[in-house]
Amino acid sequence: MFERDFDIETESRRERVRFWLTIGVATILVGVVAALVLLLSRANDNYERSLGWQTQSMEVISQTRSLDASLARAEAALGRFAVGLQKEDGRVFEQQWGRARQYRVQLQRNVRDNPAQAKLVAELTHEMDRRGAQLGDAALSANYRQTVAAISKYHAAGHDQGLGKIDKLLTRIIDNERTLLRERNRLAAADRASLNQAMLLFSLLGAGAAVIAIGATFSLVRAEAERRLARREQLVESDRAMQLEAAVEARTAELEQANTALRSEMSERLSAEEQLRQAQKMEAVGQLTGGIAHDFNNMLAVVVGGLELAQRWLSEAPDKAQRHLANALDGANRAADLTRRLLTFARSEPARPEITVVDECIASFAELVERTIGDRIALTLDLQAPDLACRLDRRQFENALLNLAVNARDAMDGHGSLTIRTLRDEEEETAALAVQVIDTGCGMSPEVLERVFDPFYTTKPAGQGTGLGMSQVFAFCRQSGGEVQISSTEGEGTSVAMLLPVARAEEAVDTDGDPGEGVAHPTLADALSILVVEDDQRVLAATVDAVAELGHRPVACGNPLEAEALVEGQFAAGSGFDLILSDVLMPELTGPEMVAQLKQRWPELSVLFVTGYAGDASEDAAFGDHDVLRKPFTLSALDQAIRRSGDTRPGDGQRLAS
Repeated sequence: MFERDFDIETESRRERVRFWLTIGVATILVGVVAALVLLLSRANDNYERSLGWQTQSMEVISQTRSLDASLARAEAALGRFAVGLQKEDGRVFEQQWGRARQYRVQLQRNVRDNPAQAKLVAELTHEMDRRGAQLGDAALSANYRQTVAAISKYHAAGHDQGLGKIDKLLTRIIDNERTLLRERNRLAAADRASLNQAMLLFSLLGAGAAVIAIGATFSLVRAEAERRLARREQLVESDRAMQLEAAVEARTAELEQANTALRSEMSERLSAEEQLRQAQKMEAVGQLTGGIAHDFNNMLAVVVGGLELAQRWLSEAPDKAQRHLANALDGANRAADLTRRLLTFARSEPARPEITVVDECIASFAELVERTIGDRIALTLDLQAPDLACRLDRRQFENALLNLAVNARDAMDGHGSLTIRTLRDEEEETAALAVQVIDTGCGMSPEVLERVFDPFYTTKPAGQGTGLGMSQVFAFCRQSGGEVQISSTEGEGTSVAMLLPVARAEEAVDTDGDPGEGVAHPTLADALSILVVEDDQRVLAATVDAVAELGHRPVACGNPLEAEALVEGQFAAGSGFDLILSDVLMPELTGPEMVAQLKQRWPELSVLFVTGYAGDASEDAAFGDHDVLRKPFTLSALDQAIRRSGDTRPGDGQRLAS
C-alpha cells in the first residue's frame, strides 16, 4: 500500500513538472515571438523613417535648384523688360520672382529640423528680400517707361555683392544636404539590413516552433514509455534504498567511533598543552626566583655584614660603626627597591606622578649612576631640554634610568662610554621628550632584540638577573603615557629612548621640592597623641619606638578589635587621640574597616594608613582621603606623613566636644 502511494505521488509530481515545463516553454515562446514582432516593427519603422529622410533631402536639393532657376529666369525677364519696356516681360519677372519666394518658403519648412540648414535659409531669405527690393526698383522705373533709369538700376543690381551671396548660400545648402543625404542613405541601408535580419529571425522562430512542437509530441510519447519503465524500476530502487540505509547506519557507527577517538586525542592534547604551560610557568618562576634570590642574597649580605661589623665597632670606633650601619641601610633600601620593581612590573604599585623637570632629575641622579656603573665607564650627560617637564613618578623614572645604566654596564663588560641625552622629539604628533641612554657595548642580535621586553627574559647567566629590568622600563613608559624605542647593532652598541609626554603649559611645576631629610623634633606643645594599631608585635614595637623618637606620644594597640575601647577611654580622660596610625591588612578586622567603625562615633579623627602590600594603595574607595605610608619607611618619611596627617586634626574645642 505504501509503495503504491509512493508511485502515485511520484507520477503526480512528474505530471506537475511536465505541466509547468510546458507552461514555461510556452511563456518563453510567447516572449520570444513578442520580442521578434517588436524588433521587426521597430526595424520597419526605422527603415520607413530613413526613406522619409532620403525623400526630404531630395526635396530640399530639388527645391534649392528650382529656387535658383526661378531667380535666374526672374532676373533675365527683368533685363528684357528694362530694355524693351514690354509689359509681358514685366509680368514674367513678377511671376518668376513670386515662384522663387514659394520655393524659399517650402525650403524653409523642410529644413526647420536642421539648425545649420535653417540658419542658411534664414540668411538666404534676408539676401533675397534685399535683392527683391533692388530689382523691384528697376522694374518700377521700366513700368513708368524710364528706360535709362531702369537700365542703370538693373546694371547696378547685376554688379551687387548680394547676387554672389545668394549663389554661395544656395551652393552651401545643396552641399550640406548632399552630405546629409549620403549619411541618410547609409542609415537606410543599415535599417534595411536590420529589417532583413528581423525577418530572417522571425522565419527561424517559425521553424523553431515547429521543431519544438515535434519535440513535445515526441516527449509525450517518450514520457509514457518512461512511466511504464519507472514502475518497473521502482522495486529495484526500493531495494537499493534499503541497502543504502544499512550502509549509512554502518558508516554512522564508524564515524561515532572516530569521533570518540578524536575526543580522546583532543583531551590528551589539552592535557599535554596544560603540562607544557605549567612547565613553562615553573621555568619562568624558577628563573625569576633564582635572580631574585641572587639579588636579595647580595643585599642581605650587605645588611647582615654591616650590622655585624657595626655591632663589633659600636663601642670602640663609633665612626666605623656608623659607616657600616649606613651600608646596611643602603642594602635594605635596595632590597625594598627590588620589591617595588617587582610590584611595578605586576602593576600592583600605583604610579605617583608629579611634575618633574627631567634634566634636573637626571643631573641630581647622575652621581648614583656613576657609582653604579663604575669608574672605567665614562658617563656623559647631554641634556638639551632644560625647560621641559613631564608628569611622571620620579622614583619609577630613576629606577628605569638605573636599570638602563646597569644593562649598559653589563653590555660593555665594565669598560666603555655611556651617554644620557635629552631632547625634544619633533617627529611625534604631540610634544614628547626623548630620554636616550646610549652605550658602546656589544649590542644585541635581532633575535634578542625581539624579546628584549619579555618578562623574565635575560641573557645573563642563571642566578645573575631577574629579567625584569627592561620590562620595568616598558611598564613605566606605558604607565606614564609614553613609549620606549630601542635600536641596536652587534659590535657597535645600543640606544634606548624613553619618549615621555611633555606636561601642558597650564600645569604648574611644583617648585617646593621635598622636605629635608633631617627630622625636626616637635616641641612639647606640638607633640601628638598617636594610637598605633599593628598586629605584628615586632613591627608594632619598632613603629612605637619610631613615633617616640620623633617626639610624639604613642599608644600601642596590637589588636584592631581593642582600638575602639582605647579611643573611647582616651576621650573619656579628656584628651583624645590626635592621629590613628593603622596597618591595613590585619586578622579579623582590616585597617579601613576599623577606621570606618571609629568614624561613625568620632568623625573628626585623623588617620594615617601604613601598608607593605602595594595592592592596597590602589583601593582609593577604602582609604578615602586619608594618607598612605608605604613600608618600609624611614624616620624622615614617617615624620613627613605624620605632619601631613596631623595638620588636619581637630582643635581642642572639637576634641572635648567629641
